[in-house]
Amino acid sequence: MSEGATTAAHDVLLVGGGAAGLRAAIAIAETRPDLDVAVVSKVYPMRSHTVSAEGGAAGVMADDDSIEEHIYDTISGSDWLGDQDAIEAFVNEAPRELLQLEHWGCPWSRQDDGRIAVRAFGGMKKMRTWFAADKTGFHMLHALFQTSLKYRAVKRYDESFVTRLLVDEGRVYGVVSVELATGRIRAITAKAVVLATGGCGKVFPFTTNANINTGDGMALAYRAGAPLKDMEFVQYHPTGLPFTGILITEATRAEGGWLLNKDGYRYLQDYDLGTPTDKPTLRSMELGPRDRLSQAFVHEVEKGRTTDSPWGPIVHLDLRHLGAKLIDTKLPMVRELCLQYERIDPVTDLIPVRPVVHYMMGGVHTDIDGRAGLDGLYAAGETACVSINGANRLGSNSLPECLVFGARAGRAAAEDAAAAPAPPAAIAAQVSDETRRLEHLLARDTPLDDGVARIREELQTTMEDAAGIYRTGPSLEKGADTFQALRERVGAVGVRDTSPSFNTELVAALELENLIDIGECILRSGLAREESRGAHQRTDFPKRDDERFLVHHTVRRDHDGNPSVDRLPVTITRWPPGERTYGR
Repeated sequence: MSEGATTAAHDVLLVGGGAAGLRAAIAIAETRPDLDVAVVSKVYPMRSHTVSAEGGAAGVMADDDSIEEHIYDTISGSDWLGDQDAIEAFVNEAPRELLQLEHWGCPWSRQDDGRIAVRAFGGMKKMRTWFAADKTGFHMLHALFQTSLKYRAVKRYDESFVTRLLVDEGRVYGVVSVELATGRIRAITAKAVVLATGGCGKVFPFTTNANINTGDGMALAYRAGAPLKDMEFVQYHPTGLPFTGILITEATRAEGGWLLNKDGYRYLQDYDLGTPTDKPTLRSMELGPRDRLSQAFVHEVEKGRTTDSPWGPIVHLDLRHLGAKLIDTKLPMVRELCLQYERIDPVTDLIPVRPVVHYMMGGVHTDIDGRAGLDGLYAAGETACVSINGANRLGSNSLPECLVFGARAGRAAAEDAAAAPAPPAAIAAQVSDETRRLEHLLARDTPLDDGVARIREELQTTMEDAAGIYRTGPSLEKGADTFQALRERVGAVGVRDTSPSFNTELVAALELENLIDIGECILRSGLAREESRGAHQRTDFPKRDDERFLVHHTVRRDHDGNPSVDRLPVTITRWPPGERTYGR
C-alpha cells in the first residue's frame, strides 16, 4: 500500500455504480450541468449487482390497471409498514422512469402489436411488470451506463473501495477509498455524497446476492452517525438454487411454473397466502408474496414433504409444461443458469430450489428525497430505506425504486452541493487517521486458524440460526451475544497478504467489519420487535400487533459502538391498516 493518501475533489460523489447510483449521476448532470460529479464503485459499473436482476420492473401502463391499485398492493404487501407518502410518489413516478429508459435504449419485451409487454408478479393484483426477457437488470443497467457516458461532468473511480465517510460538524464532506489495482489510498472530497452500494445479503450463507453485497453503504452511514431503519426485515426469495444461491426468477412462476414437494404435489394450495378467499387458486398461488411462500416451505420441511440434498431440504420448480419455445423466448437466462450450474434442462427436468436471502427491506433511513440524517448525505436503492417496502417488498418494485429514488436523491444532492460550503481543512486529520488504520490492518499478525474466512463463516451461520425465516427471542438474543464475541475477534484480524495490487484479503477484512455492524443491527432490531409482520416472523409473538408495533425501528451507533434501537412513526395518508390480501 502506498504511503500517505492522494486527494481528489468533486462537487457531488456517488458511492456505487449500479442502477440507483447511475440514475442519480444522470439526474445531477441534468439538474446542474455546472457541477463536477464522480462515481466511485467497488466494481466496474456493468458488474454491479443490478445486472443480476431477472424478472422485471413494475409500473402502471395498462388500461385495466390504475395508480391506486399499485399503491394499495404495495401498502398491503408491506404489511402496512410502508410510508404511504413515499409509496404514492414512487408509484406515480415509476412509469415515467421506465419510459425514460425506453428512450435511453432499454429493449423492453413487446406484445405482438408492438406495445410494451407486462407479466404478473408476486403480490400484484394486475399484470404491471415490464420486462426484457429475463435479463431485465442487465438491459436496464446497460442503458443507464451508456447514457451516463455522454455527460462529461461525470467522472468515475472504478474498482475503488470506500472505507470511511469524512464528517465535520454533522456534515459529510467526502470519503476515503482504496484503489484496488494499486492499493493507493485516496481521499475524495465532495459537498454532497450519495450512497448507492446495494444490499447486504452476504451477511447470510445462502443468498442470491453477489459477493460484493456486504452492506458497505449501510455500514458507512451507521459508523458516521446516521440512523438505519427497518433492519429486522430480511426478504427470502422462495426459489434460489440450493448450492450457489443463484436466483431463479419469479418470472418463471409468472409464466406458469409450479412449486412441487417431494410427492409432486402443488403444496401452496394448503397454505394461507393472503388471498381474499379461503384457498389460493391454482392459477395464482405460486405468485403469492415472497415471505408467505418462504414460510410455506418451512412448514413443508416440518411435515417431511421436502427432498434432502447436500445443501439442506429442497422442493422443485416445474417448468416442463411451459415448453421449449416459451422458455427460450421469455426465460432464456433461467435455462442457461440451470444448464451451467445444475447440469439440468428445465425443458425436461425439475429445478431444485430452496428459499435464499434476497433483499433487505431496511437500510439507511432517508426522507422522500434521499436525505439520510447527516447534512450532505443521501442514499438510494437497496442501500436506503425510504420506506416503500415496509415489512415485505413486492417483486418487481425494487428496480423502479432505484430509478425513482436515485433520480430524487440526485436532484436533491445537486441543489445541496450547489449551495454548500467547501470541505474544511479539519477533515485532513480524519484522512490521516484512516490511512493509519488501513496500514495497521496490513501490518497486524493474525493466527492462521482465525482469519477472515473462518470468522465470516461463523457470522453467516449465526445469522441463519438466529434470524432466519422464523425467529424467537432466545435465538435473536443468542445471536447478538455471539456477535459480541465475533466483534472482538474481528478487531484482532490482520491481513497476511501485503501486496498492493488487488489485495482481495484486505477487501474481505474490510467487508467483514461491515457485515459485523449490519448483522448486529438486524439482530437487535429483530429482538425489539415483539410481533410477526411480513418477513419478520417471531414464533413467540405470532400475531401482528398494530397497537405496539405499527412503527419503524431505527438503529444508531451509541458512544460505546453498540446498536441502539429507537422508534419512528409510520406515515399513513389514506389507507388505514387492514387485512393483508392479494389475488387475481
